[in-house]
Amino acid sequence: MATSTALSRARIVDATVALLDAEGESGLTFRALAARLRTGPGAIYWHVANKDELLAAAADAVLAGAMTDNTGKAAPEEAIRALAEAVFDAIDAHPWIGTQLPRVSSQPTTLGIFERIGRQVQALGVPAKEQFTAASALLNYILGVAGQNAANARAQEPGTSRTDVLAAASARLDPQRYPFVHTVAGQLREHDDRDQFLAGVDLVLAGIGARRA
Repeated sequence: MATSTALSRARIVDATVALLDAEGESGLTFRALAARLRTGPGAIYWHVANKDELLAAAADAVLAGAMTDNTGKAAPEEAIRALAEAVFDAIDAHPWIGTQLPRVSSQPTTLGIFERIGRQVQALGVPAKEQFTAASALLNYILGVAGQNAANARAQEPGTSRTDVLAAASARLDPQRYPFVHTVAGQLREHDDRDQFLAGVDLVLAGIGARRA
């Protein structure tokens, strides 16, 4: 059996991500993690204090892997889209992150995403007094929608389509009280979450461009 000296925080976090992907949050226990790492729970406590710290570290690690710095390699809009796409795909591949985002809002990786967005906002020529608002709007949209998509995926019954469920639910609503929902019901069934997410990024960028103009 390995000892605590054979472990590192990085190894523990990697194993935590793998366990969360396989079993979800309910399957993450120090006993299960210790078995995966072939060590004892006490050795893990040497590196992390509790489950909340493990979850936050695991989410932070996945988001860190999604970060790319395209400064100088692409137009600002393209760099923001690429970063947004990478973050969305990372959270989509690890849906448990959706519930962890509030815990990592002040973590270095989240601040790193904000930094990369902010650099591109500056490159867009946004006035200094509006840069914080513009970068914050992009960050909140990217993490918020990606997180909501992950939460929706986790709540969906296996073998069912979330878009079909939404479309069926909208069809049961009173068209007098929900005329808009009935109007877009067909789009609910046909839309792709990822495409819709990226279209939303474009809308935010268009709004920033309009303000700049």
